Amino acid sequence: MSTSTYGSAQPGGSAAGGETVIDRLVESNRKYAAGFDDPGMGAQPVLQVAVVACMDARIDLHAALGLELGDCHTIRNAGGVVTDDTIRSLTISQRALKTRSVILIHHTGCGLQTLTEDFRHELEMEVGQRPAWAVEAFQDVDQDVRQSMQRVRTSPFLPHTDDIRGFVFDVTTGLLREIDAQP
Repeated sequence: MSTSTYGSAQPGGSAAGGETVIDRLVESNRKYAAGFDDPGMGAQPVLQVAVVACMDARIDLHAALGLELGDCHTIRNAGGVVTDDTIRSLTISQRALKTRSVILIHHTGCGLQTLTEDFRHELEMEVGQRPAWAVEAFQDVDQDVRQSMQRVRTSPFLPHTDDIRGFVFDVTTGLLREIDAQP
């Protein structure tokens, strides 16, 4: 783990000085809360957009997209792939909180490009139980963005599928590259 606002982390979750990383995060929250003013906004995103992206720590979505607090719903998972749980979140976002647009963001150098479904088998051997979920590993990031766009567009639960766009974020340049729905 690299050095950040929280110091250099040690194996096992401890940061320098014996505190755990979570202890330091909680302390940072106390400092944040001391100067916090309720912005008085509702849960509906101002821009009526949901962003689905990879959980990769190198991607600062709000900064990369010029977003402010309250602008969007952010749904992050490994690979940014559209899974049943992603559809669940998007359905709630659209039907209960009035979003209409979806932007999908995968990225270069994704860890899911180095895994296979064997990961599930290895977990089963280690813990004695097979995970109910798929790894959703992929080799071609552009094709996986297309697949994710298709999953959103064809979901019967989503009423707004006319403004769905997919991108690949380049982790070395910070630029988005749009992916056409058809290769």
